[in-house]
Amino acid sequence: MSRKARKSYRISEDTHNIFIKQAGNILSGDPMSVCCGDYRISLDRKDKLANINFISHAHSDHTSSVNTKSKFISSAATANLINARKSIMINYTENIPGMKLLNAGHILGSKQLYLDHEALGRTITYSGDYQMQPSYVAEPIELKETDCLIIDSTYPNPDVVFDEKSEVTYTIQKYSNDKLDRGIVLFQTYSLGKAQEIIKILNESGIIPITTEKISQLNEVHKDHGVKLEYVTDSKESAQLTELLRSNFVYICEHARFDEYKMKLSSTYGRRVFTAVATGFAQTVRFNTDVQFGLSDHADFKQAKEYIDACSPKIIYTYGGNSRIFAENLKKAGYNARPYSDEINSNIPNLEYLAKLQ
Repeated sequence: MSRKARKSYRISEDTHNIFIKQAGNILSGDPMSVCCGDYRISLDRKDKLANINFISHAHSDHTSSVNTKSKFISSAATANLINARKSIMINYTENIPGMKLLNAGHILGSKQLYLDHEALGRTITYSGDYQMQPSYVAEPIELKETDCLIIDSTYPNPDVVFDEKSEVTYTIQKYSNDKLDRGIVLFQTYSLGKAQEIIKILNESGIIPITTEKISQLNEVHKDHGVKLEYVTDSKESAQLTELLRSNFVYICEHARFDEYKMKLSSTYGRRVFTAVATGFAQTVRFNTDVQFGLSDHADFKQAKEYIDACSPKIIYTYGGNSRIFAENLKKAGYNARPYSDEINSNIPNLEYLAKLQ
């Protein structure tokens, strides 16, 4: 995607932080929230002062605010996945005046939050976790211009570069089919999102994997929302499971049970177990597996710049554990970026700054 020309904004010392404001006018932090009209909206965080909570997707690090009493903004798929994971059906809506949910491309049901702030005549987008490459289980990301972008910083460094998903897919399929001639293949994955992508990738090469009960419960929600998955659950006796176990097979389990299943499969079936992991962190971390595949549902730095260029924000606030280094790298690349945490801790007199942006 070509880089859009961006207007240069000169920001004085006494106004450069004005958009972010503690306890109240627009944004606040610890927890991170945004105010729009009559609403104070928590952003994937628990905020006792919020009267409505936005949940971008159903990964556990984004669902701390979940309960049965509060009001939520989320997709139906996210609500159903939360129910499958926590046995809590949240009171959610997808439609509130002045707010719009945009597909984030991360996992099933993942959304960005787009706010049209009438009082200031400006727009705000909160990215949540997002992905620029096509996903096997999520709808493609929607890109919309915005004045202020609050962006995830999972992969903040330019030296982390993801391969094209089609290349990673081919490598996973080839490895799995080759090793099935010699033994069992065991994938450790996140139970939500990555497990379902691995199933789709294996299905495309003619492999029907066996999955744990936990993963299978989430598979069923995907199927309810139109994602076709072929798999066999390990806890349910069936003719198909019996047939798969007679020869070599692919098994998918969650990270927490990887060592348990590795030992169990080897001792039970007396065959070699080839181990694999698929995650974007394979680019930066060494896992205790035979092979690791860089299959990510996030954006790398280059893809983040493509996302930012498409959104064309006047100001960018980075959030998350890598927010500071991400903001610094974006500044070096010519973007008007600041760590969200810095804005929250600054002395902010009023809201004139956003109103002055042209």
